[in-house]
Order: sequence, then C-alpha cells, then structure tokens
Amino acid sequence: MTSPPLRIALVAPPWYEVPPEGYGGIEQVVGALANGLIARGHKVFLLAAGDDRTDATLIRTFDEPQQIGAPDAATIGLVHAARTAEVLADLDVDIVHDHTLTGPLLARERSVPTVVTVHGPIDDALAAYYAETDVSLVAISESQRRPMPELAWVATVYNAVDVATYPFLADKDDGFLFLGRFSPDKGVEEAIEIARGTGRSLAIAAKCEEAEERAYYEERIAPQLDERIRYLGSVGGDEKLELVRTSRALLFPIQWEEPFGMVMIEAMACGTPVLATDRGSVPELVVDGVTGFIRPDVGQLIEAAERLDGIDPRACRAHVLERFDVSAMCAGYEAAYERVLAGAAGPTTGE
Repeated sequence: MTSPPLRIALVAPPWYEVPPEGYGGIEQVVGALANGLIARGHKVFLLAAGDDRTDATLIRTFDEPQQIGAPDAATIGLVHAARTAEVLADLDVDIVHDHTLTGPLLARERSVPTVVTVHGPIDDALAAYYAETDVSLVAISESQRRPMPELAWVATVYNAVDVATYPFLADKDDGFLFLGRFSPDKGVEEAIEIARGTGRSLAIAAKCEEAEERAYYEERIAPQLDERIRYLGSVGGDEKLELVRTSRALLFPIQWEEPFGMVMIEAMACGTPVLATDRGSVPELVVDGVTGFIRPDVGQLIEAAERLDGIDPRACRAHVLERFDVSAMCAGYEAAYERVLAGAAGPTTGE
C-alpha cells in the first residue's frame, strides 16, 4: 500500500453496472480495482451508473446503465463526462482514475491529477486526442502501447481478477468454449472451425445485442449451429463460471490486435487452458506450452489441441495467481499513482 492511504475517484463508463452481471470487461476490472484498493486501506469513490455493487462510495451519474449501441451514445458519453466533472469539482480526492474515453476532455479543469487507463487500441486520431489532454496514461499491455511510445505513459498494469472467486477444476469435460461477442475480429468462426477440426463440441457464450452483432450472428454463425456447435446466449455469474471451469479449453482465435483478453485469465484461473492466435496481448498472457498454446492460424491450433493433455490445470491457475490476481493490479496502480503524484509522468518502460 502507498503511504499514506489515498482518496481516489474511480470513473467508470456509463454502459454497464460495476461490476456487471454479464458482459462488461472494463466494468469488471473497475469493480475489482475498487474493492482491492479499499482492502489495501484507500478511500475510493466510484462514479458510475446503476446499482451499488462494490465496497466503494457510489456516486451515480445515471440511475440505470445506458445503452452502449444507442444512436445517441456519443451524447450520453458527454453527459456522463459533464456530470463526472461537476461531482469532482467538489469532491476531496488526491487523484482521479478515469476509465472512459470522454472524461479526459475535462481533466485540465481539475486541481488534482488524472490517470487514464486506455482500454482499447490506439490509432493516430486517438493518439492526437490524448496528446491534447492533461492526463497520464496507463496501458493494459505492452502490445497496446508499443505503436505509440511517445504518449504520456506512466505504467503498464495488466487487468486482473480475484482468483479466489474463480472455482478450480482439474478434470475437464471434452468440449471447447468460446466467450465474447459476435464480431469477425473475435474469431468465433475460427473457433467453430477448430472445434470441427478436432471433432469436439463447442459452446458459444457471446453478447448479441447491437445491430452489427445480430446481423453477423444471423448471417455467419446461425447457419453453422447444430447439436455439437451450440449458442447459449450471453451468460454471466455462476453459469459462466461453470462453463469456464468445466470446458476442455477456451478458444481465443482473435483476428485483430486485441489489447487485452479478460476471458483468457478467467479461464486459466479456473485451470482451463487457452488456444489462441498470436495477436495483440496473447503472448503476454498465455505461456505457450504451459497454460495453453499460441499459434498463428487455425490449422496449427487444431494440431496443438491434440497436446492439451500435456497442460497442467494447476499451472494455469498458478500463472494467473502470480501475474493477474487483483493484488498485483492494485500494486501496479498504487505505483502509478505515486509516480503521478510525485510529478514523474512521462514515457516509461513497462511495469
């Protein structure tokens, strides 16, 4: 823990409750961080939408979570930022930790520093945006920050889970699992191909709420479903944990440079290995041959799947406990806060 304890304002996006019952990776991380920081002696204020679900002092910006794919989503984001700024103007805190895209716009008006966790990929336009704001940036993987090293990075802090809340199971079922949302980038079609190529079943638990997700599902996924390739809907809570802990492997054949994949550490925490393509943060999260297999394409993943018996579920859990438990994430953010409060913001190497 930092010395002395800090008063921290955590700002979450307005799209899901913190933590969410189902889909919502950012909100899951913010919820774990809020509880973890409080357990380490800090005072945490959470600015978010919806119900009070953490140990933090909740300050609502909306009574209910907002629709992320709504036509007025951009305006909702601005309203959320404006309400957040109004609250923070009168809130006695040492540091603001923002997890939204629009929040940094108003950081210059604050008397306390703002740390922003960047949860998505950074292109030239987003880099120009961050360069115009008065914030310090935290990356969630080295692969995310590598294309834009000139930005005001103060740390790389991996997302995390509370490993103790994830049930471990050494003896797995035979089928595979895909968790995520319906998008070509997420690799659900490739997951189906892997399952068919290995003769195993596949349970697909994916978000299908927005128009693009529904269209992709209807056109590309639904025609491939049968008694072995099943779509279960979007699952959460105990149902999700049961799927994760019993599955033979999690399939993560992403087709883009994803900055972080929460489902990978969730699976490994349950002792479930990961079969993933060599994209984005995957090599930083999965230990090839130890907690799963990383390969460049579907064909090689099908071949690697025959070696899953050589993966020790206990090694998977131990890996997450060491590197991706909430305690490690909280320690990383404490170090980032100290660096910013000491005025040492600027490009750094990874943590």
